[in-house]
Amino acid sequence: MQFGRSYEEFEVGATYKHWPGKTVTEFDDHMFCLLTMNHHPLHLDTNYAEETTQFGKNVVVGNYVYSILLGMSVPDISGKAIANLEIESLRHVAPTFHGDTLYGETTVLDKWESKSKDDRGVVHVETIGYNQDGKVVCIFRRKVMVPKDSYLTERGGEQPGRPVPQPDKNWPGPDSAAKTD
Repeated sequence: MQFGRSYEEFEVGATYKHWPGKTVTEFDDHMFCLLTMNHHPLHLDTNYAEETTQFGKNVVVGNYVYSILLGMSVPDISGKAIANLEIESLRHVAPTFHGDTLYGETTVLDKWESKSKDDRGVVHVETIGYNQDGKVVCIFRRKVMVPKDSYLTERGGEQPGRPVPQPDKNWPGPDSAAKTD
């Protein structure tokens, strides 16, 4: 399974559909609100939401929606990133509710080589998130610094930093499995 892309693998105009979706539970939303100290009753108080808002029910906090979509995009977009440089824009265009399932896809808008280092480049992408009905709920654009193939080769290839399992008394090594069969 691919995890991120090198600069050379991005094509302007390409769209990556992130899979799987994520169903947002009330627990998820409440935990995120509490962890981030966002105690707005629109997200936490069912009575408040039912009695005083246009939605008539709790709305999932927007930063959680964004975080889910950003996380969904990592295997396709930034799994090999050197740095997330900028969130250019972030728009919540429709509410997300408890029980909605979010899906996302990202389109490559542009890319360019780094001016200061020849082993990396920048990709400019737009991610849209939508619910189970196809209703777009969130749109954001960001710029991500990604490595070129040369950067990855210098640092160990596809999985840099991955250790090699060491034989010991509990596991004698890969050759031992062949001997016991």
